[in-house]
Amino acid sequence: MAAVVRERTGTEAVTPSRHHPNGARTKRKGFQSRRSRTLFLLMLPGLGYFLVFHYGALAGNVIAFKDYVPFDGIWGSPWVGLGNFQRMFQDAEFWDAVLNTLWIAVLQIVFYFPVPLALALLLHTLTWSTVRRFVQSVAYLPHFISWVIVVALFQQVLGDTGMLNGYLGDAGLSTVDIIGNPDAFKPLTVAQVIWKDAGWGTIIFLAALSQVDEQQYEAAAIDGAGPWRRFWHVTLPAIRPVIVLLLIMRLGDILSVGFEQMLLQRDAVGPEAAEIIDTFVYYQGIVGGDYGFAAAAGLFKGVIGALLVYAANKVAHRLGEQGVYK
Repeated sequence: MAAVVRERTGTEAVTPSRHHPNGARTKRKGFQSRRSRTLFLLMLPGLGYFLVFHYGALAGNVIAFKDYVPFDGIWGSPWVGLGNFQRMFQDAEFWDAVLNTLWIAVLQIVFYFPVPLALALLLHTLTWSTVRRFVQSVAYLPHFISWVIVVALFQQVLGDTGMLNGYLGDAGLSTVDIIGNPDAFKPLTVAQVIWKDAGWGTIIFLAALSQVDEQQYEAAAIDGAGPWRRFWHVTLPAIRPVIVLLLIMRLGDILSVGFEQMLLQRDAVGPEAAEIIDTFVYYQGIVGGDYGFAAAAGLFKGVIGALLVYAANKVAHRLGEQGVYK
């Protein structure tokens, strides 16, 4: 039979072998399948955490429509419909918290958001790798310090009995209490966020800058473009999708301006200056026991954040960017 095949086709008959490419391909697929199964198993704990504590916890928002009593449970508590939301919209303290939250969020977007980009551009221009790594390490370090330590450090420097007032007192000048001044609280919180997280925020921008083709800079320099024009026509278009993506994500999180940071300093300046939506929910729900009312405020915050993400993503599409989703 093999001879007949050779005579009709003019080629040698191929006999199956364990060294045949099909066998190697099968082995490779089997290895990839086992590897994927292992990675999936490693992913399960994190996936379970998000399903239970993030998505599963969304079902608890039903207490926003109930006069929730822990001893009666969710289903045993009386249904009040939109009563908690009506109380919330009529509460002056809630609107003060919303206003404080928006003010702090706007200040963070205007003054904090450009800082990681500027720091990334500065680090990107450094030619000495040793100096770059040192600056990156120093800039990243505050991110890993807890807010308790950060607030304590600022109090030791800018507080009523802090280092700054110690120097002013020794020089015979009048002292200032920046930490306890309600008027200075909002700019102070932005300065704290910049000091703590600006270095960490440069990671994504540095990754985006590393993808810019150096030949474009060389071509622009040959054409006579200065540093500013190279940034405007080469760097900015290359990293604009990343900027838009981060800005959309920040807008979605605009009503979350740092629960722990505000809670630690709330007593020093008073709730009129430091009360935000998160601390309002904490004091109304956990401390005051009005769980349904607090859940309504938290649900209101989540809905507004989702609408902001949707609107910002639509604007990004109209500007020609991909955004968070299509």
